Amino acid sequence: MSFSSLKNIPPVTFYFASVISFVLANVLKDKSLSFYYILLVLGLVFFFMGMLKRIRTKR
Repeated sequence: MSFSSLKNIPPVTFYFASVISFVLANVLKDKSLSFYYILLVLGLVFFFMGMLKRIRTKR
């Protein structure tokens, strides 16, 4: 599995995706608890991917 396309994505995009995931998680919290947890974890993953990308491009 090649993740070469992820190298071209700026860190701001990952941060934006994490914000969208957190907002959707809070909207869907009452309707489906499983989607809530999935979106929370996905938001955390996007956030940390953006952080790692930002740290790597600073050097």
